[in-house]
Amino acid sequence: MEDKIKSQNLILEDRERLSISGVEHVESFNENQIIVDTARGSLVIKGESLNISKLNLEDGNVKIEGMIESLIYSNKSSSSSKGNGFLGKMFK
Repeated sequence: MEDKIKSQNLILEDRERLSISGVEHVESFNENQIIVDTARGSLVIKGESLNISKLNLEDGNVKIEGMIESLIYSNKSSSSSKGNGFLGKMFK
């Protein structure tokens, strides 16, 4: 069985710095929650004083700083569309 899904990595340092690869787009963000769509599904990052310090969607890399309390994955849905992301909602 071949799996053509892109690789995806998480590096969490001292619960204050999170590096994520394989990010396809940012769904939403505020200081308490960031939702990103990754190659492996939707990822919800919850915490306090969260800040996206680096965002490069061409490379699929995101760096987040703040006090990270939880990381929650949900499976990638085949019915999801990229137009429903953060920018898609902004330009409705």
